[in-house]
Amino acid sequence: MSIDNALIEGFRGILSSASVADACDLVIGKTCFLPPYIQNRINTKKIVGPAVTVLETATLEKLPPKHALDLIDEAGEGSVLVISGDVDLSGVAIWGGLMTAGAVANKFEATVLNGGVRDGAEIKRDYDYPVFATGHVPGTTLGRYKTVAAMVPVKIGEITIFPGDLIFGDIDGVVAVPAKFASAVLAEAKSIDERETEQAKLIIQTGSLREGLAKYGRI
Repeated sequence: MSIDNALIEGFRGILSSASVADACDLVIGKTCFLPPYIQNRINTKKIVGPAVTVLETATLEKLPPKHALDLIDEAGEGSVLVISGDVDLSGVAIWGGLMTAGAVANKFEATVLNGGVRDGAEIKRDYDYPVFATGHVPGTTLGRYKTVAAMVPVKIGEITIFPGDLIFGDIDGVVAVPAKFASAVLAEAKSIDERETEQAKLIIQTGSLREGLAKYGRI
């Protein structure tokens, strides 16, 4: 199932990843947010878009990340590139300045990495492009890891991300919404936003957190 533009724009109106994560809990009944070590290492921009995926593995060969490079040129505008591996990639940078240039040229929404990013100052200065990663690392994948597949399911922590899933990210982290639940999750997230906005106003007006909790039951 694909994510249409109307759904993407709907998610852009959601206040935060907290609302999306809570909506997934209620609608799907399982965790959909990525581990807390996946954070935007470049800026605090909100990102929304369909996932395109790349899988990596260990190697001693000095090979370029072919599947990622091809996907940067081939995936649709607004895509969120998600890269993970069947091994731990956190000790190296699986993304850098040149790949960012390609992603920006092809109007990607963002990149989400289960590994490190390098050239952070360059990416911030020249593109301010959102890169969610485990951290900043100067070292390359060459001679250590290689890409093995594109547009396949990839796993980050306990969360499996399929091509086409809706990726929502902000200053708090990333939520991967399964495509078939995106419409229902959006409706619930909107409801959460509305109730929380009303609850916050009541707390300010009454000076009572307890009163707000008693009326709306949300914390």
